[in-house]
Amino acid sequence: MRVVVLCSGGMDSVTALYWAAREHHVSAVVSFDYGSKHNPKELPFAAEHAARLGARHEVIHLDFVNRLFASALLQRGGAIPDGHYEAENMKQTVVPFRNAILLSIACGLAESVGAEGLVIAAHGGDHAIYPDCREEFMRAMGEAMALGTYAGIRLLRPFIAKNKAQIAAEGARLGVDFARTWSCYKGGPVHCGTCGTCVERREAFAEAGLADPTVYASQPTLPERPKEVD
Repeated sequence: MRVVVLCSGGMDSVTALYWAAREHHVSAVVSFDYGSKHNPKELPFAAEHAARLGARHEVIHLDFVNRLFASALLQRGGAIPDGHYEAENMKQTVVPFRNAILLSIACGLAESVGAEGLVIAAHGGDHAIYPDCREEFMRAMGEAMALGTYAGIRLLRPFIAKNKAQIAAEGARLGVDFARTWSCYKGGPVHCGTCGTCVERREAFAEAGLADPTVYASQPTLPERPKEVD
């Protein structure tokens, strides 16, 4: 299948890109610059991996998101919280309806370049905090994409039932250089080691039994995973 891959430059989406390159034909890789604090750190990695695989790479600028939306993840937003990725305070980093916006644009691109599918790296660890990463949403969005395009674009979510450790293990099997990926939401010179995404990254490598190639500013004891988030 000819596919377009959403790739931010993070470890999940880069692994999804390598998965897509193995399983399908990658027609294009698409990244979005929507004004997040970590966009400048992660987008170069998306470009690097697309180039490594010989795939066309497009960066789409969505400046209205940073200008109009409310989220700590955005440059105009508040401080990025520390703690576990599934903790209640991580809801501050939700960008309202982000995946719906990104998928809609990428779907239009997919049909325009003659692709038949669209790959996104949403995974099980996202479900607690991010409503637009859950399978119920993805299923509905996939149905809308198929109904709204002549090509019947399919939404492929290979990691929707996997956790971050399983993705790390899959990436290792695919030969992903995780040192050339970015997770930290704070977007500093190196990974902070304490924000939710850094905690999740550290946790994933540990649970997968893989050496973590990431440079962290700090590596305190990992916080416990919350029992439940409403």
